[in-house]
Amino acid sequence: MNTATTSPKTHMININSTSNDSNQPNTPLLLRSSKHCDELSNFQVSLKWCALDHSTNLGKSISYFTFIVLTIVVPILTSLTLKLTTRDPMSFNKLVQLPESGLAAIAFFTLSAFFRQYGLRQLLFLDGLEDDTFSVRRGYKRELDKAFKCLACILLPSFVIELAHKIIFFTTVKVSLPYLSPSVPLNSIVFVLVLASWVYRTGVFLLVCILFRLTCELQILRFEGLHKLFEGLDSNSRIIFQEHMRIKKQLWVTSHRYRYFIIGCMFTITLSQFGALLLVLASKAEKTFLNSGDLVVCSAVELSGLFLCLMEAARMTHRAQGIVAIATRWHMLLTCSSAAAAGLESDKQGKDQSNGLCNEESDNDDIFTSVSPHNPSSFQTRQALVTYLGHNHGGITLFGFALDRGLLHTLFAFQFSLVLWVLSKVVVLS
Repeated sequence: MNTATTSPKTHMININSTSNDSNQPNTPLLLRSSKHCDELSNFQVSLKWCALDHSTNLGKSISYFTFIVLTIVVPILTSLTLKLTTRDPMSFNKLVQLPESGLAAIAFFTLSAFFRQYGLRQLLFLDGLEDDTFSVRRGYKRELDKAFKCLACILLPSFVIELAHKIIFFTTVKVSLPYLSPSVPLNSIVFVLVLASWVYRTGVFLLVCILFRLTCELQILRFEGLHKLFEGLDSNSRIIFQEHMRIKKQLWVTSHRYRYFIIGCMFTITLSQFGALLLVLASKAEKTFLNSGDLVVCSAVELSGLFLCLMEAARMTHRAQGIVAIATRWHMLLTCSSAAAAGLESDKQGKDQSNGLCNEESDNDDIFTSVSPHNPSSFQTRQALVTYLGHNHGGITLFGFALDRGLLHTLFAFQFSLVLWVLSKVVVLS
């Protein structure tokens, strides 16, 4: 944000804007331009290919039908029709189906609510991007381009391992359905359906994680722009306050949108991981790629998506909390500059005075006068700004609890305690 060209009126309009800003007559031309068409078109094409397009009634019907088939029908059908040709007392194929479908359901209904209430442009906060500086817009465009690369870095290696596992797995199982001719290649059909189901469920879950990461990256870029406002000694406290209010509102909206998704994923993944840990440690069977490869891929995807959300939220919250230290330093520098200037002025006046006590009193009066509120960055205004920032630096929150490093440490301690409890149970049972 450029303090020389940005007017406070622009920020006040942005703070009080509603969800229908794009329909207002004073909407900037940038919202109707094709500057972000490429990024939005990539997202829209990807949503259509993933059967997640809810822009039309037909697309919504296809989306729900695909979700029911690939998330519910195919896993149940696979579990009921597969018969192992070898004796394997510990097969984790059924163990991973429930958490994968559960995470996909949480992500699907989260996306469905997003598209029903906000739309893709408002979900990505593109409507307010015209009020940001060029560096913020350029950085956000770079993050939009990196979004699908990040998704591919998690999905493609997992798919390669899953494909290898399914090829080996379906050579050791037999698929049988009543009233069907033996000539029908059921193994090949179920093999394709299982892979499609895995790609769909994993892709939907990771897509919401990527959207959350993208939203946090935008706010991080905006905080970097806000930090630059404190670099100059002529920074305007009013503009800084209004910009922080705008970012704070969007952080509140982001926290409100994704809180159920994050909590639901944390609960599902915790149950999945510790249930699998208990079964693996309690089993006496040999662990091979055939009976546990599915579990390894499932765990890697779940933890990657969860860490992606938690680490990005903690990073975002750390930037929000760090603004207090930057504002305090800025306030201190301006106050010292004012005091130094007042000291020089008092020295000049002291040459014409013979009483040292009078010089000291004059010096105090000049200091008080130099920091009085004659401009927007006066002592009182800066002090009020620092006090405000000290009480409004939450960042990403979950029902009022800041998702920062302290909360991550608490979660880690809780999970580690569960691991120790599981290990103690296994040692006692063995």
